[in-house]
Amino acid sequence: MDDFLRWFFAFMSEMLKGFSIMFTGIWNGLVQIFNIPNYINLFKIYSQEFGPAEWILSVLSIIIVIAIYVLIFALIIMGIRKYIRFRHSIVSNEDLLEELTVLQRRVMKMSKEKDEIMAMKVAQIGGGGAGFALPAGTDLAEEDAETIQQAAGEAGIVITNERRFAKLYEVDSYYKTFTPPEYNNDIDLAGICEAYRNFACSRMHLYYDIKTIRLFLAGMASTKLIILQGISGTGKTSLPYSFGKFLGIDTTIASVQPSWRDRTELFGYFNEFTRNFNETEVLRRIYASGYNDDINLILLDEMNIARIEYYFAEMLSILEMPNADEWELDLVPSVWSSDPERLDHGRLRIPQNLWYIGTANNDDSTYAISDKVYDRAQPINLDAKGISFDAPDTPPLSLSYSHLNAMFQEAFEKYPISSENLKKIQQLDLWVIDKLRVAFGNRIIKQMSLFVPVYVACGGDELDGIDYVLATKIFRKLESLNLAMHRDELKELVNYINKSFGKNKMNESIAYLERLQKLF
Repeated sequence: MDDFLRWFFAFMSEMLKGFSIMFTGIWNGLVQIFNIPNYINLFKIYSQEFGPAEWILSVLSIIIVIAIYVLIFALIIMGIRKYIRFRHSIVSNEDLLEELTVLQRRVMKMSKEKDEIMAMKVAQIGGGGAGFALPAGTDLAEEDAETIQQAAGEAGIVITNERRFAKLYEVDSYYKTFTPPEYNNDIDLAGICEAYRNFACSRMHLYYDIKTIRLFLAGMASTKLIILQGISGTGKTSLPYSFGKFLGIDTTIASVQPSWRDRTELFGYFNEFTRNFNETEVLRRIYASGYNDDINLILLDEMNIARIEYYFAEMLSILEMPNADEWELDLVPSVWSSDPERLDHGRLRIPQNLWYIGTANNDDSTYAISDKVYDRAQPINLDAKGISFDAPDTPPLSLSYSHLNAMFQEAFEKYPISSENLKKIQQLDLWVIDKLRVAFGNRIIKQMSLFVPVYVACGGDELDGIDYVLATKIFRKLESLNLAMHRDELKELVNYINKSFGKNKMNESIAYLERLQKLF
């Protein structure tokens, strides 16, 4: 047995010597490890006096060593194969993305060519002598008529008696004899919140928390797009509907369908065969809003049952423009002499007294709302069913947009965010960037500076308003991170908020962050 132990000791010593050499020189180490002749010589030297048990142990030792080497080589080969497959998938994905980019460029080019061809066809249809028609009852000499037709053709105007915008023409006719109502311009923002809450309770049997109404009005001050989200049955659709009833101006309701893919579903389209524009009620409301001083609401019910970026993309871009004079919607490429009065060369101006209110559910039948939409909107969470209460009978309120906007401007000047809280927000922004690589962005800071003063003017607290914006527009972005890897950072963030703003002050944000910790 001593001979075996001596042999085994010498055998392992030589092998370990090879490993030590490998650290100093990989090639020399590999040569030493696989020096088979040396192992054979060692075996011959020590095996001459082996007994049966020593022969068995030596053979088992050799088999175990060989098995270990085979296992190591197998693992290395498997690792190389997985890496090759991983690289291949990455290259394939990059190729697919490049092909998609090329295809998208081609589609855009073809769409542009199609629009140009359609414009040429329309011009050809209306551009000839037979295509022009002077308005009925016009008594002009033949030379004058030809001169007018020629001038109109040079200006790109088709003179015709046909009317392609039936609904918009009805709006023109209605507002020719329209008498504006007497608006109640003595009420303040806090009074509006209380009056609407009592109206919804007494007249419509709808029960809303006063904070929800304050958030709704503050959202109207900060953006033209508000998203009401939460579980079913909490009054998301009823809120804008009843608010329209409260103002005496019914809310236009557009029920979004899963098949909506582009803007034609929302605004309509020009039919080349009937030569009529198929208008929607949404387009009619946008057009009529330019005539009045009312507060106009358009409800996009179940807005995320289709992809918002598809059918609402153009409006998202328009609402992002800083100059409201540039808020124009292109409807038709040509100009007819019979077009509605408020169309300017086929373009419709989007008035300022108009808001889009969208309702959103989060379930398997809907699409996730992207950051692009959330950044341009003010989300309001309706997560609890309203609790009934008693309220005095309250009639509707006739409120003008001019007065509402003046109250917003007064709130901006009277209740700006304090310099102390602004400094804390900036420091929080730097902390989040450093720890979680998420930034607030100038757009959100600007919306906060509009949202919080109006929320305070409605009777709310400044920190509550800041807390709500942070929770719904900033910390919501954390869901896109791998939160399982950032549990410690989330805990640190909760502690930082409590330390910076005060304990039990930022309840919305802390509750949201703690919920994220539990979910991931």
